[in-house]
Parts: sequence; C-alpha cells; structure tokens
Amino acid sequence: MKQYLLDTNILVRIADTSSSQHNLAVLTISEIINLNNKCLITSQVLVEFWVVATRPKEVNGLGWTPQETKEKIDKFIAQFSLLPETPAIFNNWFKLVTDYNIKGKRTHDIRLLAVMKVYQIKYLLTLNPQDFIQLPDLIIIHPRDIINQE
Repeated sequence: MKQYLLDTNILVRIADTSSSQHNLAVLTISEIINLNNKCLITSQVLVEFWVVATRPKEVNGLGWTPQETKEKIDKFIAQFSLLPETPAIFNNWFKLVTDYNIKGKRTHDIRLLAVMKVYQIKYLLTLNPQDFIQLPDLIIIHPRDIINQE
C-alpha cells in the first residue's frame, strides 16, 4: 500500500468545485483510494486550508464562512487519515531548513517534507511540485502523473 501526503492545494481544489483543477484533484484521490492506497493529511494543511477557504475571493480565497470551512474540514478528517503532531516533526523541519538554507514561505513546504520523513511517507501529492526540494526517498508527484498511469 502506498501512502500519499496531500498538500493544501489538493484539498482546496477538491473543495472548490468551480476550479479548473477540481475534477483532476477528485479523480486523482479516487484513483489512489481505488488502488487501495491511503491519503494522509496533517494539521498544517488543515490550518492552511482554513486560511484559503475563509479569505475573500478577491484576494484568491474561497470566501467561505468559518462554519462552512469547519464542515469541510470535518469531512476531510473523516475521509483521510490525520497524522498526529510530534516533536520529531519540528526537529526534522529545523534540520531541513538549516541544512538547505530555506527562507520565507518555502518553510511551510519544507515542514511537509519533515512530516514525510518522520512518518516514512514516500509520496507527496501536490499541484506545485516545483515548490519542494528533492530529498532522497521522497517523491513529489503531480495528480496528472497518477491519472496518466491508468
């Protein structure tokens, strides 16, 4: 069984039915699950999802109310496995940002790689593979790469 950590942008596209990438995200998740693989989420992606979902549409958000956002997050938690936070995640993140001289917004993305290292997850599903550094034993994959494997 393969395990896929889901990036925030995947959750946003699943939730945003008006997005041009909605169908791609939904089909990819369905394919992963149909192949008896597992989708995982972290509290970080849920926090980031909350930010995007509750931000006004005019500033690239979904414009949802906190209640709408809570209901969707509850569904994500029911659908996907939520990984617990551990001190090891911070320790791995801190080592990665210092070893690779990571600055600014990229520190959020590096934290997902730290989660992967702690939980020995090989795959990260994202619409923005270029945002991540390449690390041994971790594979950053775009949804179309899964759909095109059919």
